Amino acid sequence: MVLACTNDGDRTECLTFSTRPLGSFVLVSTPQNVVFRFGPYESHAKSLELYKHGTKLKVRPQPLRLLNLMLSQAGKVLTREELRQELWSSETFVDFEHGLNSAVKAVRSALNDSVTEPRYIETIPKVGYRFIAPVEVVSEAAGGAVGEQGEVVGATAVREREFSEATAGTTKGARTGAGRKGWTAILAASALIAVAAGFGIHWRWTNARHRATPAAGRLILAVLPFQNLSGGADEDYFSDGLTEELIAQFGRLDPAHLGVIARTSVMHYKHSDETLDRIGRELGVQYALEGSVRRDADQVRISAQLIQIKDQTWLWSREYDRKLSNLLTLQSEIARDIGAEIRVTLGDPEPQKPILGAGGSQGSLEAYDLYLRALYFWNKRTPEGFERAVDYFQQSVKKDPKYALAYAGLADTYVLMSGYGGFPPKDLMEKGRAAAQKAVELDDTLAEAHTARALVAQDFDWDWKTAEAEYRRAIALNPNYATAYHWYAEYLALMGRFDEAGVEIEQARVLDPLSLVIATDHGVILYYARQYDRAIEQLRAVLEMDPASGRAGKTMDVARLERGMRAEVLAHLEILRPLTEGPAESANPWFWGNQAYISGRLGREADARQALAKLQTLNREQHVDPIILALAYLGTNDKNQSLNWLTKAHAEHSVSLTSVNVDPVYDPLRGEAQFRELLREMRLVQ
Repeated sequence: MVLACTNDGDRTECLTFSTRPLGSFVLVSTPQNVVFRFGPYESHAKSLELYKHGTKLKVRPQPLRLLNLMLSQAGKVLTREELRQELWSSETFVDFEHGLNSAVKAVRSALNDSVTEPRYIETIPKVGYRFIAPVEVVSEAAGGAVGEQGEVVGATAVREREFSEATAGTTKGARTGAGRKGWTAILAASALIAVAAGFGIHWRWTNARHRATPAAGRLILAVLPFQNLSGGADEDYFSDGLTEELIAQFGRLDPAHLGVIARTSVMHYKHSDETLDRIGRELGVQYALEGSVRRDADQVRISAQLIQIKDQTWLWSREYDRKLSNLLTLQSEIARDIGAEIRVTLGDPEPQKPILGAGGSQGSLEAYDLYLRALYFWNKRTPEGFERAVDYFQQSVKKDPKYALAYAGLADTYVLMSGYGGFPPKDLMEKGRAAAQKAVELDDTLAEAHTARALVAQDFDWDWKTAEAEYRRAIALNPNYATAYHWYAEYLALMGRFDEAGVEIEQARVLDPLSLVIATDHGVILYYARQYDRAIEQLRAVLEMDPASGRAGKTMDVARLERGMRAEVLAHLEILRPLTEGPAESANPWFWGNQAYISGRLGREADARQALAKLQTLNREQHVDPIILALAYLGTNDKNQSLNWLTKAHAEHSVSLTSVNVDPVYDPLRGEAQFRELLREMRLVQ
């Protein structure tokens, strides 16, 4: 699609936008002789000048080059690598991350834009950025619109073939009432495609109705991501690991009076320029710890500041210079110092109380460094990340065979891997049990070890009494460990104890308010409890932030089916239809299992059988969790085949089988003798 052209007498230069299907855009360089208009702003590409209501703003050249590139590609996600290739030479690669972050921050500052509620520049986590506002492109030489009225570049790309008629109504009438109406229609249609392609906007979990409230008299602290001053992005694991370790230290400090926000939520603010008062509101905290870390050779320098949110005053600030070999005790020292400061604020007569738990042996410096690398990859929550994490955890315990935290991390990794597909679950669970048992033997006071042990007992052994005892032990040891509350809530839901599950999931959300995983599982718990309206509301909010969430989407669709909301489910299926052509979803067994089940429930038998056939093909090519096939056969109303695949899932100890006693999708099977026997073998019924 040609957006604008200029002519200097010798040649014509046009700004173009790819009209290929989503996911196959071609990046083009920013044209020089054009002006981009958006909102009250004008950006002159040639002179690198930015104006607001006709007043020139002071912005450095590199941020303006970045802005113009995004304006020329409005609606398209520009990856960080694409930006590096376009705006930074290969010689400056080492400084690129810092340079890009600074440039984005400068542009947002000039536009008075927000990271969490963007009007212009949207951050796509771990990918790049996208300019989301409409942009008008005009000729700089003429000072007016190209052709008659110029052309608006939308917030999302519009495929020319599918929207040619609607587009024709906007190129010349962009500023007329009819033109705006036509453009709104295009944006609405293209937004559906963007959602289906997984390009939805990721909003923060900030709505007050979704945020839990901490207990009265309990202060909440956020340890914000420590800034990496050590060099390139390959050192991020160290600063991220330090952040996580300090969170753990504070979690054990004084749980009765001090809550600590979990890693998942605070990492939303990495490379963020959000103000502290907004962070305080979003996380519900009274205090924040900011800092930076630089390590050189055998030295480490840590700077930290404790800030009171309500008036932004610095309560405490200190810089630590230590030998790197002393890092393991330095974290405890920082926690003690800040804990004492907070206790003074609370009027505690004994501000120097010791930390409740040491967290087990931290191992040698080499073992600890490997542990931090493992955590970095574990937190990616991808199959590839888990495999890298296993390697580093194993190296860590090899360096120090008494390192309990590393064994606990190894156990968590094995267990979570078993639910991602592509891995043999039984072997992984056996390894997870052994690692969890070793962690507990090495340090019985480690909450992470008991939580790992509980998860193995629940998902693999179906030893429900042991699982509950281990969850409760973990929470008693560290009442600030959000994961323990989260997984215990899931356990209680599986037992049909939904009121108790609601209490525990709320505790998890106090400690990890921005976690979409916790938010999703809260919706799933409501769905298991047959509270379909509340589940739909909860899961709809999740999907507003992450339209690509398969678990939230599938659960909401089933809840809608139970409420008779067929039109809404059909509309969602149509949104998902383009995904059947994408390489990622075409190889995703869960996608096809859900499609078969939901299509069957809607009476679309041909679609259900087509999805089932695709799933059967995948099952011949790779390992597919048998419970997915059981679900698909339920969609085609083949109870016998569904029961047979549930039996196979039982033999494999499928992690997903644990919900069989409470998930409404299995209601048609509850009268079958084979199904009742399955529940007895899993010790879910007497």
